[in-house]
Amino acid sequence: MNIFKSILAVAALGLLIFNLTIIDFSDITGRESIVALIGVVACFCALLLLAILFTSKKIDKKMKEKSS
Repeated sequence: MNIFKSILAVAALGLLIFNLTIIDFSDITGRESIVALIGVVACFCALLLLAILFTSKKIDKKMKEKSS
């Protein structure tokens, strides 16, 4: 499961970088730029959720060690 979460994080980071290269900053409201901006926001959300998941798993592990 840890490998799967890491693969998801790398994929989200890769998509974030890819979408940042597509954005045309001179015409930010253009069709392709809007789609890329939505992709950037989605990647940030995915990375944030994965960070929360990693943190919660670490807390859960420490709580189990503490109660044992």
